[in-house]
Amino acid sequence: MEQIDIINKLNNIFREVMDNEDIVITPESSANDIEEWDSLTHVQLIIAIEKSFNIRFKSSEIRNWKNVGEMIEAIQNKF
Repeated sequence: MEQIDIINKLNNIFREVMDNEDIVITPESSANDIEEWDSLTHVQLIIAIEKSFNIRFKSSEIRNWKNVGEMIEAIQNKF
């Protein structure tokens, strides 16, 4: 799966989970950049990502994510 396809899908997931249609994420986006992105939202995002892409992450993978780019890389590694 190409990075652009993943980022488009992630944008939709972020908007839905955070109930904010104005959110636009980039690979550099992090929790510090998005007001709605707290620890609870992070868990909700992971669950939504796993369902949407039909994949599962190990907790060790998730712990290391610093930004959306690292999420994208982890998703690409599953395909």
